[in-house]
Amino acid sequence: MQATNYSVKTMILHNNTILITGGSSGIGQEIARVLSENNKIIICGRSIEKLNATAYKIPGIITRQCDLSDENDCEQITKWLQKEHPDLNILINNAAIVHKFRFMEDDDAMKKLNQELKTNLVAPIRLIYNLLPVIKSNKHPAIINVTTGLVYVPRALYPFYNATKAALHSFTKVLRFQIKNEGIAIIEAMFPAVDTPFHNGQVPKIAIGVEKAVQQMIQGLENNQNEIRIGGVKILYALSRIFPGFAMKKLNEME
Repeated sequence: MQATNYSVKTMILHNNTILITGGSSGIGQEIARVLSENNKIIICGRSIEKLNATAYKIPGIITRQCDLSDENDCEQITKWLQKEHPDLNILINNAAIVHKFRFMEDDDAMKKLNQELKTNLVAPIRLIYNLLPVIKSNKHPAIINVTTGLVYVPRALYPFYNATKAALHSFTKVLRFQIKNEGIAIIEAMFPAVDTPFHNGQVPKIAIGVEKAVQQMIQGLENNQNEIRIGGVKILYALSRIFPGFAMKKLNEME
C-alpha cells in the first residue's frame, strides 16, 4: 500500500543545490556521490577529517563543519547558507546517532537520550524551520528526511533511536499535510539495515549494501514517491499492519 499523496511534486534530480547532513560517511556520503554528477552538493558533519576525506573522494563538493545538535551551530550554518548558497533548494536530513544498550541498566541513559533527541529529531526540525524560506524561494524545492523501517517495528537494542525516528516520521507526515498546497516536495526515505560505519563494526546479517540502498532511494525519488520504503522495509511495513506482534518478535530475533 502506497502512502496517501498530498500533491506529490515531480522530483528533478539535476541542477539542484543540495545540503546533505551527515554527508561524510555511510548513506549520506553515498547520496552525495550519486547526486554530485548533476548537482551542487553541500555536506556537513562534525569531523573535519571525514569531511576532507569525502571531499577528496568526491571532487567538487562543498563541505561545512557543523555539530547539528548544537543550536548555535545550526544558526551559523543557516546564516552561511543564506549568504553563500541562496540557491539552496533541497535539504536531505540524514545525520543521526544511535546508542545500543539496555535502558534500565545504563547510568548514562538520560545523557544518551538527550544526545539522540538533539541530533535525530530536534536538529532536522530546526533546519527545516530555518531553511524552508530559502528552499521554497527556488525552483523544485524539496525536503527529504531519512528515517528507518524501525518507525514501524522497533528494535529493542535501540531504546531511543527507534523513538526519535518514529517522531521524525510523524512530523514529516504532518509537515507534508500542512504545506500540501505550497509546491514543496516533502519526502521520507525509510532505510533498512545498511552496511555502513553507523553500526560500529557490528553490522547486522540482514544489512544490504549502501550502493543498493541509495539506488533504491533514487528510484523512489524518480517515481515521485513521498514515502520511499527501501528493501526489507516494505515487508516490515506490511507485517506491522497485519501481524504486529509477530513482526516485533521476528525482528528482534534477528542478528
